Amino acid sequence: MARDTRQQMIDGTEYLLARGGLAQTSFATVLEHTGAPRGSIYHHFPEGKDQLVSAAVAASGARSIARARASQGESAEVIAQRFFAEWSLMLTSTNFSAGCPVVAVTTSTDSSDVLDDTAQVFRTWREELSSLLVEGGLSEDRAPGIAATLIAAAEGGVVMSRAEQSIEPFDLVTEEVLAHIAVLTGKDERP
Repeated sequence: MARDTRQQMIDGTEYLLARGGLAQTSFATVLEHTGAPRGSIYHHFPEGKDQLVSAAVAASGARSIARARASQGESAEVIAQRFFAEWSLMLTSTNFSAGCPVVAVTTSTDSSDVLDDTAQVFRTWREELSSLLVEGGLSEDRAPGIAATLIAAAEGGVVMSRAEQSIEPFDLVTEEVLAHIAVLTGKDERP
C-alpha cells in the first residue's frame, strides 16, 4: 500500500503541474487531489516538495518515452505524427487546461537540482526521439536537430493553443514540422 500512496502522490503532482504549474502545486493540493494521508508526505518525500516534484518530472518523462518507443520501427514521418498526436489529444481531452508538467517546472523552479532533473528529461527525450528518427529513415546528422525541433514545436504549440483555447496554433505547427520532415526524407512531392 505504501508504494501505491507514493505513486498516487507522484501522479497527482504530475496532474497538478500540468494544469496549474509549480505555484499551484503544494503539498496541500496534492493531498487534496490524491486523498493521501497527511503523514505520507514526509514519509515518502523526506526531502520535501522538490523531491516530490522531481519524481513527478521523472514520471512524466518516462511516460513520454514509453509512448515514443511505441512507434519504434515506424517511418520518421509516422513517429513525428504520433508524437504530435499525443500532445493534440492532451490538449483537446483537457479542453486546453493542461500542458507539459516538465515545462511548467522548468519555467518556474528556483531549485538547481530540480532544474537539472528537467534538463535530464529533455535530454533523454531528444536522444530517444533522435534514435527513433534515425531508425525511421532520417539521416544521423539531421535527427538530433529534428528531435529538438519536435519537442520545441510541440511545447510551443501547446502553450499557444492553451492561450488561444484553440487547437489551430498547434495544428499549424504540426503541419509545418511534418512538411519539413517530408522534405528531409524525400517524401515531399511539392515543387
